[in-house]
Amino acid sequence: MFASVPSGADAYVLKRVLMSYGDEGAERLLRNCAAAMAEGGRIVAVDIVMAAGNDPSPAKPFDILMLLTQPGALIRTEDEFRQLFTAAGLRLTRVIPTDSQNSVLEAV
Repeated sequence: MFASVPSGADAYVLKRVLMSYGDEGAERLLRNCAAAMAEGGRIVAVDIVMAAGNDPSPAKPFDILMLLTQPGALIRTEDEFRQLFTAAGLRLTRVIPTDSQNSVLEAV
């Protein structure tokens, strides 16, 4: 996935993948998907989105766990995801919270 992904898909679904990589790796993966997707395609990422500010959140201890067990991994805020997608040449169009700790992020 860091070299290439299958081309021509209407959508690329990444479930809890982006959190496993720092910005450089996640951006490379998103760029590969963007380059391969069909005209009008999209990326759908299912990931934990860290709440902004210092309010308690189940994502915060998970972020510390990620930092301890996977160097470079992190839980991003919505703004950090927006910056990541922009750096990869994409536009984050929707962030849909779910009843779980995951949110669905859609980018074109």
